[in-house]
Amino acid sequence: SMGITDLDPVKYGLFFERFLNVERVSLPDIDVDFCMSRRDEVIEYVTEKYGGEDHVAQIITFGQMKARAVIRDVGRGLGMSYQEVDKIAKLVPEKLNISLDEAIRLEPKLREMSEKDEQVARLLTIARALEGLPRHSSTHAAGVVISDKPMVEYLPLTKGQDGETVTQFDMKDVEKVGLIKFDFLGLKTLTVIDTALKLIERHYGERLDLSTIPLDDPKTFELLQKGDTTGVFQLESTGMKDLIRRLKPTSFTDLIALVALYRPGPLESGMVDDFVERKHGRKTVEYLVPELEPVLKSTYGVIVYQEQVMKIASVLASYEMAEADDLRKAMGKKIKSILAEHRSRFVDGAIRNHISREKAETIFDLIEKFGSYGFNKSHSAAYALITYQTAYLKAHFPVEMLAALLTSAMHSTEGVVKFTAECQRQGIEVLPPDINKSETTFTVEGGKIRFGLVAVKNVGEGAIEAMIAERSEKGPFSSLFDFCERMDLTKSNKRVIESLIKSGAFDSTGELRSRMMASLDDAVEYGQRIQREKNNPQMGLFDFMDDEASVSNYPPVPQVDEWELREKLALEKESLGFYISGHPLDTYRETVEKYSDVDTLSLPEKKNGQTVRVGGIISGVKEITSKNGRMAFVSLEDINGVIEVIVFSRLYSEVAPLIRDGRVIFVEGEVQKRETDVKILAGSVIPIEIAEETWTASVHISLDINRADRKLFEALRHILADHPGSCPGYLHLIDGSLTETVIALPDSLKVAAGARLNRAVGDFLGFDTIQTTIRPVVARERKKKRYIRRVK
Repeated sequence: SMGITDLDPVKYGLFFERFLNVERVSLPDIDVDFCMSRRDEVIEYVTEKYGGEDHVAQIITFGQMKARAVIRDVGRGLGMSYQEVDKIAKLVPEKLNISLDEAIRLEPKLREMSEKDEQVARLLTIARALEGLPRHSSTHAAGVVISDKPMVEYLPLTKGQDGETVTQFDMKDVEKVGLIKFDFLGLKTLTVIDTALKLIERHYGERLDLSTIPLDDPKTFELLQKGDTTGVFQLESTGMKDLIRRLKPTSFTDLIALVALYRPGPLESGMVDDFVERKHGRKTVEYLVPELEPVLKSTYGVIVYQEQVMKIASVLASYEMAEADDLRKAMGKKIKSILAEHRSRFVDGAIRNHISREKAETIFDLIEKFGSYGFNKSHSAAYALITYQTAYLKAHFPVEMLAALLTSAMHSTEGVVKFTAECQRQGIEVLPPDINKSETTFTVEGGKIRFGLVAVKNVGEGAIEAMIAERSEKGPFSSLFDFCERMDLTKSNKRVIESLIKSGAFDSTGELRSRMMASLDDAVEYGQRIQREKNNPQMGLFDFMDDEASVSNYPPVPQVDEWELREKLALEKESLGFYISGHPLDTYRETVEKYSDVDTLSLPEKKNGQTVRVGGIISGVKEITSKNGRMAFVSLEDINGVIEVIVFSRLYSEVAPLIRDGRVIFVEGEVQKRETDVKILAGSVIPIEIAEETWTASVHISLDINRADRKLFEALRHILADHPGSCPGYLHLIDGSLTETVIALPDSLKVAAGARLNRAVGDFLGFDTIQTTIRPVVARERKKKRYIRRVK
């Protein structure tokens, strides 16, 4: 009724008492998500509406001196080198809110360093004394407080960095003085949806109303079931995609559950596996008492939501909903004393409703076990609706949705690379930037996406706005010289034009990029001279010159050859942060995708220490000398981005000839995670040319038995014998669509898998007749180190 959510709470079992319990003593948090780009307008509106800055303020937040940060601050204060302090700070284990005492207990090297080095001991002593103290203040990202009386009657105020009014109390103390806190959150997905709807309206002439779309759309669920969810709200991670493919959601209620289940607690407890198995009928759904069926039917008998805990208490033990919310809260916080009271209350209430004591206690045990993992269904349902809407837009309007996603990521090279790769996967062409067609953001042009000019490096929004205004008023730019003559060169300076040329934005003028770069100085000088003369009232010469005369006065363009593809792509990447008209890996894309089990996008989701295999092109090498010899830090680039690979001296001495810029290689190694940084410690490095023969587990050749005869088998035997190796082979003899017989070839016909064999068999039988299986990535066995502690 109030528009708090677009979902029907009765249909989806959302309780008002979970939103705001009438018996609640403490003030609630009120969290509202707004479109990211217009959040500031909301704060301005609220300030104006409720009495100005005397009554509305943002909330201060204090940064604390936590374990790693305090080590760095104290080390800097003691005059220690950055490298030394960084080494100590990185020894603190990656654990949420870890203390220094706990870090020293968990990491023996910290204790060892403090015992050996007096300066390190002093650093840690001072750091432990300062740990937890406020370090600095800033404005809370979302918190806003509104008061009925002037706020200075409740608490002191100050000014933030941007001149905004800010409380001097943090959010906990704001609540203690009796003021209610609002969180006005900027949700990027809402901005993406708004951008997509505007693009759809521009293209189709009608605004799509998302509140009217069906929540059982087959095309949307087909997209979800395939795990085609890059760009879909909440469903982008590799783990979530795997769960979606396993679950194969068929209804909106499945989607609500999916959002609620993908959390560490449910994943580790086995609830998720139970849910999936029961949904697909591989496990029987059973209810301890018939009254549980209407409560748990939508989740296949699994307790997924806090609201289900409340409903079970209400139905089985006659709880009032406000009382049931107290039970839910006690379970979530695992407050033993309150749970003991509720156990007695629940069991007695269930007995009065003709349920046996034994069953009542079993049900309470069940909800106590899984209720603590329960998720707020109101939150999950509201977010699942946004998830569904983004999936619907991607299923029905993929071009507009991906253009909106690219616009949302236009200030992040990594984000643009990710969504450009998704466009490529979807068969949607991303057109390069164009001075005559591009707008500030990404737009849709004839079923393709046109690159936004703001994503070109060194090109500011002021220059773009001037460019768009000029071409709107006087028509498209015909050449580099025409551009320099017409544009204000204080906004579109030489650096801006250079980036636009390298990115391909001037390609539509018909001139080669190399020639435009060669004549850039002349063009800028020409444009400056023309503008000076036009602005000088004593120079009337150019007042009567027509366009033709102006064109004839352009300086000649140097007739140089176009850059080679590799140089052209490198300059493209320099100006955009990635390649757009091609990629150096295009020739090897199929092989890289086939033999890699991770890429730059999914690498951060892998566990620390996990062994992975990745292919790419070397885009940078930094060699250093360590105490063990020469080693290298290698920048390895795939289609989606760049990762750093560390090659230690022992391996580097073997593979150094391979580690060169522009070389395409595969690396197997361990994931190393430090804070937000992810690297690979290389265990082996091979050139891409031998990937197939190195990692092919078996070769499979298919033959139509009705077309095969002795001569064919003999000829095939000769081909296999000409490619001896260690890889086992199999013949698949197919009799139409009826039967398939698989014969393992003898050891004497083991083959060397690879391009030569594929070509030989393909030329003889056809290239669709030979398939290979891949050896999985296996963790390398570590050598055990013996640590000896010296005792004085």
